[in-house]
Amino acid sequence: MAVQVTDTANPARQDSESLAMWLRLANTPGVGRHGASKLLQHYFSPQAVFTAANARLAAPPAQDDAAPLPLRMLSHADAGIVRAGHRPHGDDEDGISIAAARCLAGPMPERFRVLAQASLEWAAQSGNHLVLLGDPEYPPTLRHIADPPLLLYAKGNLALLQCESVAVVGARHGTAQGRSHARQFARVLSAAGMTVVSGLALGIDAAAHEGGLEGPAGTVAVIGTGIDRIYPRRNAALARRIAEEGCLVSEFVLGTAARAEHFPIRNRIIAGMTRATLVIEAAARSGSLITAHAAVNAGREVFVLPGSVLSPQSVGCHVLIREGARLVATPEHLLDDLGLAMPDQAAVPMDQAAGWLLAALGHDPISADELAIRLQLPPSDMQASLLALELAGVVERLPGGVFQRLKGL
Repeated sequence: MAVQVTDTANPARQDSESLAMWLRLANTPGVGRHGASKLLQHYFSPQAVFTAANARLAAPPAQDDAAPLPLRMLSHADAGIVRAGHRPHGDDEDGISIAAARCLAGPMPERFRVLAQASLEWAAQSGNHLVLLGDPEYPPTLRHIADPPLLLYAKGNLALLQCESVAVVGARHGTAQGRSHARQFARVLSAAGMTVVSGLALGIDAAAHEGGLEGPAGTVAVIGTGIDRIYPRRNAALARRIAEEGCLVSEFVLGTAARAEHFPIRNRIIAGMTRATLVIEAAARSGSLITAHAAVNAGREVFVLPGSVLSPQSVGCHVLIREGARLVATPEHLLDDLGLAMPDQAAVPMDQAAGWLLAALGHDPISADELAIRLQLPPSDMQASLLALELAGVVERLPGGVFQRLKGL
């Protein structure tokens, strides 16, 4: 991305009219995210884009510009920067198409001024930030995807956007075992210095955020609503904690409600701002697959924790593995593939339930199913607790799927 980065303050973060131009460029129908970022790459500022748009319409029309195009017929190709050797609808060497000029020229719509003023008032509150494409605070890897967001709303620790990170995503209806895996993998990643990024959804996402918060590298939640609205409501308490201890991020303007089409848009940010994506449980038609494919398109690695071939929550995971994603079975596998050292086991604490299980385990090898029968606990909960003990370094997994307490403990 050729957008200039400067250490000087961007006037759009203090001036309502300048910010309105950013918002208009990012949210004009008929231009699209990709077209807007290409225009900004070419002209370096929204002000220059709108000046070029007005000049484009003021110039004498070319032969093929005689018939105006209605906005409903505009495509992303019409509205974007001209591709090499392709000049649709009278594009000239200035780089802006006649179709894009028709979308962007003219007086500033009042709604963008209202949004800009509301955004500046929001950003004036403690812990709130507006981050523009080209700002030093903008996530460094995100600016290199095909359609980076022009503006981000961030709430919390802005420094986390500069940290190396890994996305951990999965099913909204994740199993107890899947949620435990997500929390443990995220906890180890955070302990190893990798910020955990996810989407604040129920299930695997929420567990990943919780695990990330338990380590020093923290977590970032990228949401599919305006940052002043939290979806789902059941994660409101988690969102507040992330805002206090991590960072919430959204590209959607204030007041934007949850809509199904927003979440694939959100997913490209999760994939784009991270070094790699780990998928834990995903159904055949899961949004996590969208995130994984966005990661591939951005040139990032995709890792998958496999599951039972009989589980519908593992179908998407196995599809990704067949497509070339890398299989990982333990956090050690993931860290090794990322070139990271396993953190000290002291950084992976046990909860009280796992400590109780250790006391009941004894010193002889035993399978998870046998131990579940002995203690009258669900097998999925037993597997999750044994994983916690394994990550804590007090239980080892032996051939044949049995577990044994380490000697001397």
